[in-house]
Amino acid sequence: MARLTINGTTRDIDVDPDTPLLWALREQAGLTGTKYGCGIAQCGSCTVHVDGVATRSCSMPVSAFTPEQQIVTIEGLSPDGSHPVQRAWLALDVPQCGYCQAGMIMAAAALIAQNPKPSDADIDAEMTNICRCGTYNRVRAAIKLAASGETPASNG
Repeated sequence: MARLTINGTTRDIDVDPDTPLLWALREQAGLTGTKYGCGIAQCGSCTVHVDGVATRSCSMPVSAFTPEQQIVTIEGLSPDGSHPVQRAWLALDVPQCGYCQAGMIMAAAALIAQNPKPSDADIDAEMTNICRCGTYNRVRAAIKLAASGETPASNG
């Protein structure tokens, strides 16, 4: 049994201590927005926030977490999709297939929280998530739009 605080709620999760956080989130907590990509913490599809830090959840066992640590998934980033990064993603039509986008959004939100006005070099250094569709130019533009403080309008 693991006790985790996920999206502001402390939960008892019945899972083996060696189970990666990703699978506890998806299978036991029912939070399927966090995606499985590679299983070795390289692609970033599984990115969540742990105490505000972008963390790849596929390679971290639940035993590495305490109930005091705040785990935030894409579902907990905002209750209605109104986080500035989410709004910028929609306004600039960032995703193509969309599979990696939850992890990208979580990484971008952590970046902006730690560095409210990231440069291109900052974005390059921190955004290490992989997008097979290659939407990196739109990712960069969306991060800059979200960081600008402007309220983007959706293209949809």
